[in-house]
Amino acid sequence: MSRVAVVTGGASGLGEAICAGLAADGHRVAVLDLDADAANRVAASLRGNGASAVGVAVDVSDEDAVVRAFDAVRTEFGPVEILVTSAAIGGFTRFDKITLDEWNRYLAVNLTGTFLSIRAALSDMVAAQWGRVVTISSAAGQQGAPRQGHYSATKGGLIAMTKTVARDYARHGITANSLPPFAIETPMLRRQQSEGKLPPDEFLTQAIPAGRVGAPSDVAAVCSFLCSDAAGYVTGQVIGVNGGAVL
Repeated sequence: MSRVAVVTGGASGLGEAICAGLAADGHRVAVLDLDADAANRVAASLRGNGASAVGVAVDVSDEDAVVRAFDAVRTEFGPVEILVTSAAIGGFTRFDKITLDEWNRYLAVNLTGTFLSIRAALSDMVAAQWGRVVTISSAAGQQGAPRQGHYSATKGGLIAMTKTVARDYARHGITANSLPPFAIETPMLRRQQSEGKLPPDEFLTQAIPAGRVGAPSDVAAVCSFLCSDAAGYVTGQVIGVNGGAVL
């Protein structure tokens, strides 16, 4: 069944792969991203493959902007029934060097941005008595990560928030689950490696029993399942797509 799916941070990396997966499943996909040109590029690519897609620019940390973006999706496609929150910022700062401005920026984008997006979609899902929410968290939110106190805190908060949404809305036919990847081949990973903030793949894979860095499609495949009718009895779960790196 074709539903309306919103993917925040959908214009690159994991978000782009998730958009492609949901479009292949037959859903109408709204690609939300801070980068308007990139969002429109991804949406155009999806349309070129026969999907229904639209790009929408949004800063997820801006409450009014989120409301406008979801209203634009409703105008284009109708009520939102699937939401995947992939928009995030990440970086490395030693804990005692994290400034309050930096801390607040991570909270605003990674945690508050997800809260605002979920809140914007829930009324449609409750009205339909059907909904799927998938938050993209991180292994850093499960076990911490060196020099990522701010990032880890926001991703751990995502997991707790997702579980709460699952408990509060299960009776409405809405599921909420979180996917915490470990090392996935994305532009963010490659940039951090080029800057010397993460080690090369040959060192990363020593911590991954599967012996390889993950592909965005690995995450997108699990996300597609969680957004399907078949996953209606799966909620409040943290499903690691990590090659066994976090068990």
